[in-house]
Amino acid sequence: MAEAHQAVAFQFTITPDGIDLQLSHEALRQVYLSGLRSWRKRFIRFRNSVISGVYPASPYSWLFVVIAILGTMYTRSDSSMGLISKIQEHLPVSGSLSTQSQMVVSAVLFGTLLWISLIFAMRLCLRQLLSYHRWMFELHGKISLTTKVWAVLVRLLSGREPLLYSYQSSLPHLPVPSIKDTVRRYLESVRPLMSVTEFQRMTALAAQFESSMGNRLQWYLKLKALWAANYVSDWWEEYVYLRGRSPIMVNSNYYGMDFLYVTPTPIQAARAGNTIRAFLLYRRKVNLEELKPTRVPGTVIPLCSAQCERMFNTTRIPGQETDTLQHCGDSDYVAVYHRGRYFKLGVYRAGRLLSAKELELQIQRILDDPSPPSPGEEKLGALTAGDREPWARTRKQFFSSGVNKRSLDCIEKAAFFVTLDDEEQGMMGDDPLRNLDCYAKALLHGKCYDRWFDKSFSLVVFKNGKSGLNAEHSWADAPTVAHLWENVLAVDAFQLGYDTEGHCKGAVDATLPRPHKLAWDIPPECQEQVMQSLAVAQALADDVDFHVLPFREFGKGQIKKLRMSPDAFIQLALQLAYYRDRGMFCLTYEAAMTRLFREGRTETVRSCSNESCAFVKALENGEAAEECRRLFCLAAEKHQNLCRLAMTGCGIDRHLFCLYVVSKYLGVESPFLKEVLSEPWRLSTSQTPVQQMELFDLVNHPEYISCGGGFGPVADDGYGVSYMIVGENMINFHISCKHSCTQTDAHRFGAHIRQALLDLLALLSTATQTQTNKKTN
Repeated sequence: MAEAHQAVAFQFTITPDGIDLQLSHEALRQVYLSGLRSWRKRFIRFRNSVISGVYPASPYSWLFVVIAILGTMYTRSDSSMGLISKIQEHLPVSGSLSTQSQMVVSAVLFGTLLWISLIFAMRLCLRQLLSYHRWMFELHGKISLTTKVWAVLVRLLSGREPLLYSYQSSLPHLPVPSIKDTVRRYLESVRPLMSVTEFQRMTALAAQFESSMGNRLQWYLKLKALWAANYVSDWWEEYVYLRGRSPIMVNSNYYGMDFLYVTPTPIQAARAGNTIRAFLLYRRKVNLEELKPTRVPGTVIPLCSAQCERMFNTTRIPGQETDTLQHCGDSDYVAVYHRGRYFKLGVYRAGRLLSAKELELQIQRILDDPSPPSPGEEKLGALTAGDREPWARTRKQFFSSGVNKRSLDCIEKAAFFVTLDDEEQGMMGDDPLRNLDCYAKALLHGKCYDRWFDKSFSLVVFKNGKSGLNAEHSWADAPTVAHLWENVLAVDAFQLGYDTEGHCKGAVDATLPRPHKLAWDIPPECQEQVMQSLAVAQALADDVDFHVLPFREFGKGQIKKLRMSPDAFIQLALQLAYYRDRGMFCLTYEAAMTRLFREGRTETVRSCSNESCAFVKALENGEAAEECRRLFCLAAEKHQNLCRLAMTGCGIDRHLFCLYVVSKYLGVESPFLKEVLSEPWRLSTSQTPVQQMELFDLVNHPEYISCGGGFGPVADDGYGVSYMIVGENMINFHISCKHSCTQTDAHRFGAHIRQALLDLLALLSTATQTQTNKKTN
């Protein structure tokens, strides 16, 4: 009770002599410091909004422009061409000011208007420059003069150090491709997957669509593109993610793994303490806009940072027909789950962020807490793992008032969610690779009730100190979360560090109040729904077949020696592996980002092309090595061109998706669009980019390699493949499918991927060796 009394700012007692008021000075001090911190954050955000609002100019440039105008006025030269006099004539306070004062005020107003006009002109110029994408299609080492001049101009306009959101208003809008181009590229992409009869039928449907309702739908889409910042993103978020009624666990949420070979400390509480603090330090950088805007690697070209805004304090709220994203103000606590109990862990004390040592102490208090979970509390998180409609009904019926609402609000408004898992995971034991598969499944779905899948992300810390991340997909895409996770891992291991005994560093305030255990009143009817959701989630989790493949034979270093794109090399290896696995080709999804544009998210690269199929068939039919290499180069170049088109707004699938949405709004049916949108992606792939290699010294510390992350299969009879190119000599693959499909097997497909990579290297290395010998001779 002592902690509870300390939290009350004042107490009073009614006596015969009146009211005896007792003030708690410590509580009042904390209230004051908390308010001071809040106002300081508001001021910084206002300052940053001003700085970003005038970018690429500087707020101080206003003073320079105004002084320059005043200077020309005193030299008796009118640089305004009479506009200052016009302003002076219409000043509302001209009667109360002297003539000289009126001139000064008019000059300041003119200077301000001129400054604002210059800002808009500079921003328009920068937007036009950033709309130039020809540089992506030029060969390495053969840059045109136009591109060189363009790069200089971009650098000049981006000279001042930008904040995180400085470029947002200067980014171009995503263009709407023409119907003709999109249909042509679509038909080209499905040609190798259809028989002659099927392709003729699809060609006829496409022509009918293009000549009838296509132009009408396109008109509405162009109208939206003029009005909205991005004509795709809001519909993509709502219809692809938030309107989905099936479980988001496995189907939507994805995960990120810890270091592959090392665990910085085996102490669970210490690892949690450092990691939580690293997350909160990152949140502070986001709030203060101290993070540098993400750029295209090796260039000055910025990428959209809008997804960072909802990284923390965000929860997906279930609804009957559609979910919503709830983003709250900065929370001063995190929600923690351990052995069936939920806790509220405050992370600030007297206006300061708790040290890692203090967070370790608080986590250890939770671990040592012997109290049992309330009835129905232990498996409550299963509601977030099951179907969305039952969760929405249950939330409305049992969590809309009273103690349940207060506790649920505590979880949903927390900065993020933390699970202290009572199992050990990682690459360990007598069968480390098999345990790595178990580690992946533990992060993807756990026990189906010990994660809060609705949170923007959940940190999982296992008993042996291994950690990982489970992220909800609707608010952002994997590269944003990967950037966060890379930073957290680096800060945890290399900046915060641990003492010789594996504990966190820093001082401890012994008067810290204990974490608050959340209270629940779960009636039997609600408990029954929890168990029903758990049954649905458990069946889904048990059906997932997962395999993590650390490929160590070679990496991007060897691939680049072949003068080949690592991504194209891997994608062609996946095509070869799938053909060997299933004896056929399939519609292949590869995620490409469209963050060159404002509020851009992703586009689909249809990696299975006529060229890739021709190469795979030639290799499998035993054609001459020289011919196979020629076809491989054509396929790789085609894949790179498809990636460039997707990134620059000329993709296929988002355009067709938005046309389909418009058709639904208009109440018209398109057989062509309906068939296109129903085609299954039996091979869904995604590369997890390494964006901050400067944080990891893999030369001196090669063991600090992250294993990347993965996701569940998209199609019931297909594969999900995530891969991460780590350093120069390693590629990590995360392969998923379903046990219920007798035609798929994650380990078998992993073996095919390994062999395909080795076969491609052997094929191309032979050519390189032959060329070297010719040069030597």
